Amino acid sequence: MPKKGEHRITVGLVCTVCKNRNYISQRNKINTEEKLLLKKYCKHCKKTTDHKETEKLK
Repeated sequence: MPKKGEHRITVGLVCTVCKNRNYISQRNKINTEEKLLLKKYCKHCKKTTDHKETEKLK
């Protein structure tokens, strides 16, 4: 049986407009194989934009 949180990875979310990393999130790499794309508020653009997943964080 896998340990708690073994299949979860921490990823950064980058604004697609201004390219600033604004959020850190987690996703299950078994259930969600494709990269995340979420609508979030960007404090640099001052509006809601798409944020896409970047690299894994430690």
